[in-house]
Amino acid sequence: MTTLEQMIDDFAYLDDWEDRMRFVIELGKALPDLADDDKSADNKVQGCASQVWLATSSGDGADPVMTYRGDSDAFIVRGLVAIVLAAYSGKTASKAVEFDAIELFKQIGLLEHLSAQRANGLRSMIQRIREEAARRLV
Repeated sequence: MTTLEQMIDDFAYLDDWEDRMRFVIELGKALPDLADDDKSADNKVQGCASQVWLATSSGDGADPVMTYRGDSDAFIVRGLVAIVLAAYSGKTASKAVEFDAIELFKQIGLLEHLSAQRANGLRSMIQRIREEAARRLV
């Protein structure tokens, strides 16, 4: 899976939004499929126009390392999920709570090109991840 740093570097080389969106779709195609068992109502993200699922697991301790897996039934959204997962998976719960992926999406030049519906869905995904991380903090 592509690291967040690699994604940021790759986006820096893409000048126009069409190239950026093609790259988002490619990231989505490379995202591993989520197991059917994880595509449950509990894992479904509310507030997304497309279907989006996020599954969360964590290590032990007061500030566990978080692991997120996700999927979507829409190509572009699946790519957005891949970026969000790269941004949050592998961070401790406290770092996940603090990290603002909306700033990341501004930095890589995607936020201004997302429809209002997709931007709201992105915010819903990020909020869900941060809430999951906050629940794991002791």
